[in-house]
Amino acid sequence: MKILISGGSGFLGQALTERFLNAGYEIIVLTRTKFGRKETEKLKNVEWDARSKEPLIPILSDVDAVINLAGENIGQGMWTKTKKERIINSRVLAGKALSQAILDAPQKPVVFIQASGIGIYGTNNQKIFDENSPTGSDFIADVAKQWESSSSSLDNAGIRRVIVRTAIILEKSTGTLPLMTLPFKMFVGGPLGNGRQMISWIHLEDYIRGIEFILHNKDLSGIVNFSAPNSYSNTDFGKIIGKVMRRPFWFPVPGFGLKLVLGEKSTLILEGQSVFPKKLLDYGFKFSYPDLEEALKDIYSK
Repeated sequence: MKILISGGSGFLGQALTERFLNAGYEIIVLTRTKFGRKETEKLKNVEWDARSKEPLIPILSDVDAVINLAGENIGQGMWTKTKKERIINSRVLAGKALSQAILDAPQKPVVFIQASGIGIYGTNNQKIFDENSPTGSDFIADVAKQWESSSSSLDNAGIRRVIVRTAIILEKSTGTLPLMTLPFKMFVGGPLGNGRQMISWIHLEDYIRGIEFILHNKDLSGIVNFSAPNSYSNTDFGKIIGKVMRRPFWFPVPGFGLKLVLGEKSTLILEGQSVFPKKLLDYGFKFSYPDLEEALKDIYSK
């Protein structure tokens, strides 16, 4: 199998590339710079501005699958007007260019995996969201809706498009988990805000296995939630982190303080949602780490 990964030099792209190379697949990584993983017989890096379709057309005529991860990091920097525009444009322009290149290619990939996030459901601590739930109306929900729509032109082109709505991905050295565990390393771990906001998550290993599951399951299409079956409140999540890391859980951080420091971006921490992976489970996917404590023990045993 030959796979093209847009945004392949990022955290998730690198993890997928490593797994796919070990499985014997050929990988093409689209990146903004030439400085990526060292090229081999099975790996090629292609510099791309994430806007132009023309350089991609000949490449796309020779791949079986496309995974579109392109998009600026939402968690880095303050959400100024300019930052918000970059967050949206980096996703929409890349998705549209990639989709149009596929439509113009003489031969087309069989499957297109479109990244998205569970933030599309909005925030609510009482509801449990599955793939049939309505979408929200805040900034993050709007970003996700535009991100998903950027490749919607492929739905009528005979290409199996799968939209992966991903929860917080747990990995030891990068992503969200190091930020969540930093207070515990300083012995000041505790609930954030009222501590009732729900946290949906997925172990990196299950994320990778889920992508592989989609690639090989030809009947699976449309929206798929990538979240472990069990969500936790911020308080319970923190208690489990403290237990696994053998650190106290006692120092509450008031919500107004986070709002003063982070501004609108504080919604990523102070609000949440419980998301259920109904479609993955219905299709027979088995999570390696459905339980948070076991997931964290695995992560911190390495």
